[in-house]
Order: sequence, then C-alpha cells, then structure tokens
Amino acid sequence: MTVISPDTPAELLVRDALTVLQPGFVGTTAPEWLLEQLAQGLGAVALFARNIESPRQLAALTAQLRAVKPDVLVAADEEGGDVTRLEARGGSSFPGNLALGAVDDVKLTRAVAAELGRRLAECGVNLNWAPSADVNSDPGNPVIGVRSFGSDPDLVARNTAAYVEGLQSAGVAACVKHFPGHGDTATDSHHALPRIDVDLATLHARELVPFRAALAAGTKVVMSAHILVPALDPELPATLSPAALTGLLRAPREQGGLGYDGLIVTDGIEMQAIAATYGIERGTVMALAAGADAICVGGGLADEETVHALRDAIVAAVGSGALPRERLADAAARVRELAAWAADRQPGAAVGTAPGADPAGAAGFDGFGSAAEVGLEAARRALRVTRAPGFAALDGAPYVAAFTPVANIAVGEDTPWGVAAELERLLPGTETATFRSADAAAEGFVPGVLAAAGGRRIVAVVRDVHRHGWMADALGAVVAARPDTVVVEMGVPQAPPCGALHVATHGAARVCGEAAAEAIATAR
Repeated sequence: MTVISPDTPAELLVRDALTVLQPGFVGTTAPEWLLEQLAQGLGAVALFARNIESPRQLAALTAQLRAVKPDVLVAADEEGGDVTRLEARGGSSFPGNLALGAVDDVKLTRAVAAELGRRLAECGVNLNWAPSADVNSDPGNPVIGVRSFGSDPDLVARNTAAYVEGLQSAGVAACVKHFPGHGDTATDSHHALPRIDVDLATLHARELVPFRAALAAGTKVVMSAHILVPALDPELPATLSPAALTGLLRAPREQGGLGYDGLIVTDGIEMQAIAATYGIERGTVMALAAGADAICVGGGLADEETVHALRDAIVAAVGSGALPRERLADAAARVRELAAWAADRQPGAAVGTAPGADPAGAAGFDGFGSAAEVGLEAARRALRVTRAPGFAALDGAPYVAAFTPVANIAVGEDTPWGVAAELERLLPGTETATFRSADAAAEGFVPGVLAAAGGRRIVAVVRDVHRHGWMADALGAVVAARPDTVVVEMGVPQAPPCGALHVATHGAARVCGEAAAEAIATAR
C-alpha cells in the first residue's frame, strides 16, 4: 500500500472530492465514520427528520460535527409548512409558501423566514434547502403544490426574494430550488424523470422570473432540478446538463444567462430521475462536469459506503479525464467560500452546549418567544373562509372525517396534519377518523362515515381534492347527504368551495390547522 503525504496532489484530490459531497446519515448522534470523513475533508452534512429529536439534541449534534470541522456546512430541508425537519413529529409552527403567497405581504414573508432562520441558526444549521422558487403552473403537480408561493411568476418572485433576505439575515444560507423550475409537471422526480415542454420564451417569462429575483436578493445557493427541458437540452435533465447549469444559470446576462456565480447543489442524486437511468456514481460525475458544485445525497442512501462510492467515482473521473481537475477544484472552492460565509455568521456561543441548555425550553421547538407568533399570524391571514347561505355555527363537538392521500416523499408520512387535535382543544369531545382511498373503495363507505358521525356536525378535511377522484367523490356524497358539513381544504384550493362553511388553509402545517380550528369554532 502506498502512503500518500497530506501535501500530495492525490491527497488534495481526495479532499476536494469529499468537499463537494453533502451526505446524510442515520441516527441522532454522528457515527464514527462520518466524523472520520469530516476530518478527511467532507464539506457538508445533511440532516433529515430521522436525525432530529429536540433543539437540545440537534444543537449537541451540530456541536459534535463542528468539534471535528469548525466550518462544516450543516444542511436541512426546512421549508416550514408541509415540509419540516425541525418539527416533523408535531407539525410546523410556520405555514408554507402557498399560505405566504396567499397573503402576499413581503414583510410577513421576510419575517417568517427570519424567524425560521433564527431557529435553525440557534441549533447549528447554517444551510437551508429552501425556499422553493417554482411557479406552480400545473395544478396537478404532485410534488410542488403548496410548497410554491403560487402560480403567478411575479408573486412568486417577490416572495422568493423576501424569503431569501429573511433567511440569510439570520446567518443561514438560502437555497432556491428547483432550477430551472419544477412547477409545470405532473411527475414527481423522486420516482421518474419529469419533462417540461415549454419554449424558451415561456421559460424566461415564467419559470425563470423567481430565480432572477432570488439571485438579485443574493441567494447563496441554487438547487438544480432533475427535470428534462427539451428547449434547453433534449437529452439531459437539468442537473446533468451543461446547457442548463453553465449555459443558462452561469452565463453572463448579456449572453442571455442569469449571471450566477454562487454555489449550485443538486437535488438528491439518489432520486429515481437520476439513479434509475444514470446511477448515482455516474450521475454525480456528470453533474459536477455540467457545472454543479455540490452533490446532495442521503435522503435514502445514508451510509459510509455511499460516501466512499461517490468520492471514488469523482477521483476516478478526474483520472480518466471525464471530469477536469480544474472543474472539481472550482466546485470545492465554492463550497469552502460558502462555509467561510456561514462560519462568520454563526452565533457567538453555540446554543445547547452549556449544561442543561435547551434553545426552546422543555416544550420543544415551540416557545421561542414572541417572535414565534409570526407563524400563527401568517396562517390566520392566509385563511380563505366561504360561508354558504344559512350557515349555522357549530353547537357542540364535531366529527372530523380526514380524507387522507398518500404523502409525497418530500413531505413524508410521519408529520401529522389536519384540524382534529386543535378542534379537540377548542371543542372537547371532538371525535375523528382517517379515511384513505382503499377505504373509499369499500361498499357502503359514505353511509359508514355518516353513521359514525351520528348527530354530530361533520368537518370533512381534504388535501388537494382536485387531484384525487376518490376524495372528490366521497366529499361530494358527504356534503350532499349532510349540507351542513364544514369542509377544510389543506392543499391547493383548486376545486370550487363546497359545504356550509369552506375553509382553505393553503397548507397542512400544524399552525394552519390551528388557524382553521379557530375559524371553525368561532364562525357565526
């Protein structure tokens, strides 16, 4: 075995290869292999819900990482709303993008992002893979939906810029996604490769408008999308496409590009849109060669073997000439530049390192002080309440029927949603049941729901009812049988309002459920 001194080009190559990786791991403390990789040059660590139990634990975990590498980038996918990692077990204290877009108050958007950023920073997270800058132009989109500020490019643009400003004011790098825009597709790139068939004029007038605003606001990171846009590249998805990353995102504005010089990170390289066609090793090399600077991995593949495989694939590609050494060095330099920016903005004293310290107190991520109210304020302002003629207020505890679709991977199955818990708090005795598509297929489904409700008022809770035929049919039958039903839409409110009282929350965060429950309990 050849022993290589730390100063040799080979050792520097390995260090650069590790620098551009953003891997995940399993557990709530850092495994030994991860600490060893940090010592050898790993540039970032990705955190998911499985890694987070409490503010104290998270702060201790990030301190453990920084004890080995003080300037490590610690990344999380904390959008607020439906997609939360900090509060995956209880639901987010902040509404998501669609709710903020429904309010369309950039000061409020900036304040929400700043408070969310403060919580991340206090626990040692300095890179947030948010916000989504996608224009949700396809109402049937299964993966963006409420994660977008809306379907109007200008509205999305001004709120994206405000979010970037708010988040980065807290010392947390923003990462706008999913370039060049994931909103006009009915395919989830976690499962397959979406295709967006628009011409360049439409792309510039719609999809790229929020990204330009984000760049002008100074976003530190842009995340590429695993989508095929034939107008840019007829063969390669944007993550692997030099035309998309170098020819459009990096190119000077006078040449028709966006003129971006910051960090480009890929979406999860193990997502099927890449892995099923190219494999993660080849996909990693192709992404770096195309202009990406960092590789996100770990949502599914979260082990030492994956890190070694990607590291070795990068080193081998440099050796074969498939990846120019200068391109890898440039990518690693951008990672280190961002790490230096974030390190300069870290809180002076790491939260949670003192004996018994807990940045949120015993209650968990709630209770960060009066600033925490900004989430509830935003959720209340985002509500759209429609009363039918003759609506009568609830006169007792209701029966909540939650019609529940399969959650997309970005949201996850474990984060609770709905209004039942909050209604039980306000109206003790509230009962609830959850129904899925398999239940709706059973004979006598709707009569069973009605029988279970008995004489109680029904509160029917749906999520993207326009995308789910079984849900629309069930809701229609329930409302037809019981016109006094209260309907709560916690997804994209695309279908016409129905029921005696219709509440559109524009998202399924816990705080959205709290605001909706208040509206139902007090409606007159």
